[in-house]
Amino acid sequence: MSEVTSAHPTHVTLAVVLQVRRGELQVLLWQRAREPFRGAWALPGGYLSAGETLEQSIRAHLAAKVDVRELSHLEQLETLSDPDRSPKEWQLATTYLGLVPSDLDPELPGDTDWQPVDDLPRLGFDHGSIVLAGRERLRAKLSYTNLGFALAPAEFTISELRDLYAAALGHDVSATNLQRVLLRRDVLEQTGRRRASGPSGGRPGSLFRFRTSELEITDQFAVLRPPGPARVPVA
Repeated sequence: MSEVTSAHPTHVTLAVVLQVRRGELQVLLWQRAREPFRGAWALPGGYLSAGETLEQSIRAHLAAKVDVRELSHLEQLETLSDPDRSPKEWQLATTYLGLVPSDLDPELPGDTDWQPVDDLPRLGFDHGSIVLAGRERLRAKLSYTNLGFALAPAEFTISELRDLYAAALGHDVSATNLQRVLLRRDVLEQTGRRRASGPSGGRPGSLFRFRTSELEITDQFAVLRPPGPARVPVA
């Protein structure tokens, strides 16, 4: 049980901020300098202050770690109420999922860094399970919404978008099938421009963009599945 108990719990807000960096899904973490869990990594967040809404609270705490204007999406994830989730007090936690486009490189304080979701360092409290819950929410929503807009730059080739989806989903994705599905759902539109050829030459790639940066359900029954023995198309 927690060392300190009271009639009323404290309340914190925490954020799982994800970005595809160098081809892998990474999460924003900071390293604790004091107990409990000194030296462990933790999600950005803090206590809910009097007169604040939950979203006001998490945006204020995130502002100390990253420019919140660079967040392309923020949504509530879950509320945790296990009395033993903190060793010091009875503490409720409302968690959020935040996303940053892949072409941004936010300036971070010295105690904060991006860490790969598939190879997390030692985390304090229950933050490891919260990170994984954020990853699963992202993966689910990439299947049935247009949430890819929050991971992608303003313009991209289909191959570049495929790489972002593959990093977030944790499995390979067919660029041809991805283009077919997202165009059929009216998620993407062509810009009429092409990406300039690189040093090795090759045909310039057509540039696309997401039709809107507002979250929309595009197919509530869709699932983006990993490939089996043979490649499985995206649904």
